[in-house]
Amino acid sequence: MQERKKRRIAILGSTGSIGKQALEVIENHPEHFELSVLTANNSTALLIEQAKKYQPNTVIICNENYYLEVKDALSDEPIKVFAGNKSVEQIVQTDDVDIVLTAMVGFAGLRSTVKAIEAGKIIALANKETLVVAGELISQMAIKYRSSIIPVDSEHSAIFQCLVGENHNPLEKIILTASGGPFRGFTYEQLKQVKKADALKHPNWTMGQKITIDSASMMNKGLEVIEAKWLFGLSPEQIEIIIHPQSIVHSMVQFSDGSLKAQLGLPDMRLPIQYALGFPERLENNFERFSFLDYPQLSFEKPDSKTFRNIALAYEAMYQGGNMACIMNAANEVAVAAFLEEKIDFVNIPELIEKSMEQLTFVKEPSLEDYFLTDEETRNYTKSLIKN
Repeated sequence: MQERKKRRIAILGSTGSIGKQALEVIENHPEHFELSVLTANNSTALLIEQAKKYQPNTVIICNENYYLEVKDALSDEPIKVFAGNKSVEQIVQTDDVDIVLTAMVGFAGLRSTVKAIEAGKIIALANKETLVVAGELISQMAIKYRSSIIPVDSEHSAIFQCLVGENHNPLEKIILTASGGPFRGFTYEQLKQVKKADALKHPNWTMGQKITIDSASMMNKGLEVIEAKWLFGLSPEQIEIIIHPQSIVHSMVQFSDGSLKAQLGLPDMRLPIQYALGFPERLENNFERFSFLDYPQLSFEKPDSKTFRNIALAYEAMYQGGNMACIMNAANEVAVAAFLEEKIDFVNIPELIEKSMEQLTFVKEPSLEDYFLTDEETRNYTKSLIKN
């Protein structure tokens, strides 16, 4: 039997939550994976530590101000060191990379993902904003350049897994589950009292600060709805959200005969990361196993889109299309950053997003450059609202 060639992995955003867990998956499967590239934006100390431990071919620090620090620290290692986003865009197109894991946070991941798709790479997509902002363009490019996009988000991975082998069976709808975050059941009045520390306490998942706040505000689920539309070629009416506080059922698919398929497991991001990197194989691991006896009750409830306005805003952006989701995303990124800096209240986040969506220039058929212009315009506008 012919030995399978190792897959060479580039991790864009190796110092974040997904990046760190991906390194663990790769370390546990040296017979399947080879680490080719690590990139980080500002976290130099951790990037240097990772580079020394895992010995990739190349390390890129996106913030060019830190180039000399990283280069000097790795001068005794057989590792190439580069700086800047342009270097990332170039490295993902090289023959040294088979799979690009896009694990950076926010809009920043778009251009490098585009370059990787143009080179026909397999994209393990953990950066949901790429499809939220430019889903139509990315979908068209993936077909044109024969680039496979395999989702890493637990919910989209669940849908993807449920659809394997169902190619010709009509899909009626998908059901994305949400834990409800730390404020499930809160009223608007209660949300007005929320502090940063409260919002950073997710009941089930350990994630970075930005995605944790998005989960608390339900924007994360809004982003996932838009991502699902493009990943699976669905209409907004075919995507349903249901609150599932235990985070055991990661999502479900309903077919035209009414039957449901669900993917279940403990809330552990290493599972969808490993599935994406190893697809179509399921690789063995020693992760903790789920037992129904530990969870005798799994509950489900309707989301409150009146109190958690971000859900409704996401559906509105999806229906409008064009650059509206780009406006929504940019406003959200600015608002979340301001909340983390304690410049605004938690309830101001959807207010700022809604105002930006109402006021900024709508482009029905945006080009790639239109998305970058929209992003910049929205950030400036939202920052001006916060300042005033």
